[in-house]
Amino acid sequence: MDLVYFILCAYGLTQILVYSTLLKRIRPKHHFFRCTMCIGFWVGAFLFGINAYTDLFTFEYNLVDMFLLGCIGSGTSYVLCQVFGDNGIKVERRD
Repeated sequence: MDLVYFILCAYGLTQILVYSTLLKRIRPKHHFFRCTMCIGFWVGAFLFGINAYTDLFTFEYNLVDMFLLGCIGSGTSYVLCQVFGDNGIKVERRD
Protein backbone atom coordinates (compact mmCIF):
# COMPACT_ATOMS: atom_id res chain seq x y z
CA MET A 1 0.00 0.00 0.00
CA ASP A 2 3.00 2.28 0.58
CA LEU A 3 3.76 2.27 -3.13
CA VAL A 4 0.17 3.17 -4.08
CA TYR A 5 0.23 6.18 -1.73
CA PHE A 6 3.63 7.17 -3.08
CA ILE A 7 2.39 7.00 -6.69
CA LEU A 8 -0.72 9.04 -5.93
CA CYS A 9 1.30 11.68 -4.08
CA ALA A 10 3.83 11.86 -6.92
CA TYR A 11 1.07 12.20 -9.51
CA GLY A 12 -0.74 14.89 -7.56
CA LEU A 13 2.36 16.97 -6.90
CA THR A 14 3.52 16.59 -10.50
CA GLN A 15 0.11 17.76 -11.74
CA ILE A 16 0.29 20.82 -9.51
CA LEU A 17 3.83 21.74 -10.52
CA VAL A 18 3.35 21.23 -14.28
CA TYR A 19 -0.24 22.33 -14.92
CA SER A 20 -1.35 24.59 -12.05
CA THR A 21 -2.46 28.06 -13.13
CA LEU A 22 -1.58 29.29 -9.65
CA LEU A 23 2.11 28.57 -10.33
CA LYS A 24 2.02 29.76 -13.95
CA ARG A 25 3.52 33.15 -13.13
CA ILE A 26 6.54 31.75 -11.29
CA ARG A 27 7.09 28.60 -13.39
CA PRO A 28 10.19 29.02 -15.59
CA LYS A 29 9.58 29.00 -19.34
CA HIS A 30 12.06 26.17 -19.97
CA HIS A 31 10.45 23.01 -21.45
CA PHE A 32 11.78 20.95 -18.51
CA PHE A 33 9.14 22.50 -16.27
CA ARG A 34 6.35 21.39 -18.61
CA CYS A 35 7.52 17.78 -18.83
CA THR A 36 5.65 15.38 -16.55
CA MET A 37 8.42 12.79 -16.84
CA CYS A 38 11.17 15.24 -15.83
CA ILE A 39 9.27 16.83 -12.98
CA GLY A 40 7.87 13.42 -11.98
CA PHE A 41 11.39 12.07 -11.43
CA TRP A 42 12.38 14.93 -9.15
CA VAL A 43 9.05 14.78 -7.34
CA GLY A 44 9.71 11.07 -6.70
CA ALA A 45 13.19 11.88 -5.39
CA PHE A 46 11.75 14.67 -3.21
CA LEU A 47 9.06 12.41 -1.77
CA PHE A 48 11.71 9.80 -1.04
CA GLY A 49 13.67 12.47 0.82
CA ILE A 50 10.76 13.42 3.04
CA ASN A 51 9.42 9.92 3.66
CA ALA A 52 10.66 10.00 7.28
CA TYR A 53 8.16 12.80 7.96
CA THR A 54 5.04 10.96 6.83
CA ASP A 55 3.19 7.81 7.78
CA LEU A 56 1.79 7.32 4.27
CA PHE A 57 4.89 5.55 2.99
CA THR A 58 8.26 4.52 4.37
CA PHE A 59 11.29 3.48 2.37
CA GLU A 60 14.83 2.72 3.41
CA TYR A 61 17.23 5.59 2.77
CA ASN A 62 19.76 4.62 0.10
CA LEU A 63 20.68 5.88 -3.37
CA VAL A 64 19.22 2.90 -5.20
CA ASP A 65 15.79 3.40 -3.61
CA MET A 66 15.95 7.13 -4.37
CA PHE A 67 16.73 6.44 -8.03
CA LEU A 68 14.06 3.75 -8.38
CA LEU A 69 11.38 5.84 -6.66
CA GLY A 70 12.31 8.76 -8.92
CA CYS A 71 11.79 6.48 -11.91
CA ILE A 72 8.48 5.23 -10.51
CA GLY A 73 7.37 8.82 -9.92
CA SER A 74 8.37 9.77 -13.46
CA GLY A 75 6.76 6.83 -15.24
CA THR A 76 3.51 6.74 -13.33
CA SER A 77 3.06 10.51 -13.41
CA TYR A 78 3.54 10.51 -17.16
CA VAL A 79 1.09 7.65 -17.73
CA LEU A 80 -1.55 9.08 -15.40
CA CYS A 81 -1.21 12.55 -16.96
CA GLN A 82 -1.72 10.99 -20.41
CA VAL A 83 -4.79 9.04 -19.29
CA PHE A 84 -6.54 11.65 -17.13
CA GLY A 85 -7.25 15.28 -17.99
CA ASP A 86 -9.33 18.09 -16.53
CA ASN A 87 -12.50 16.51 -17.89
CA GLY A 88 -11.81 12.94 -16.81
CA ILE A 89 -10.42 10.15 -18.97
CA LYS A 90 -8.91 11.46 -22.20
CA VAL A 91 -10.44 9.95 -25.31
CA GLU A 92 -8.92 10.58 -28.72
CA ARG A 93 -11.14 10.12 -31.71
CA ARG A 94 -9.65 9.37 -35.07
CA ASP A 95 -11.79 9.71 -38.15
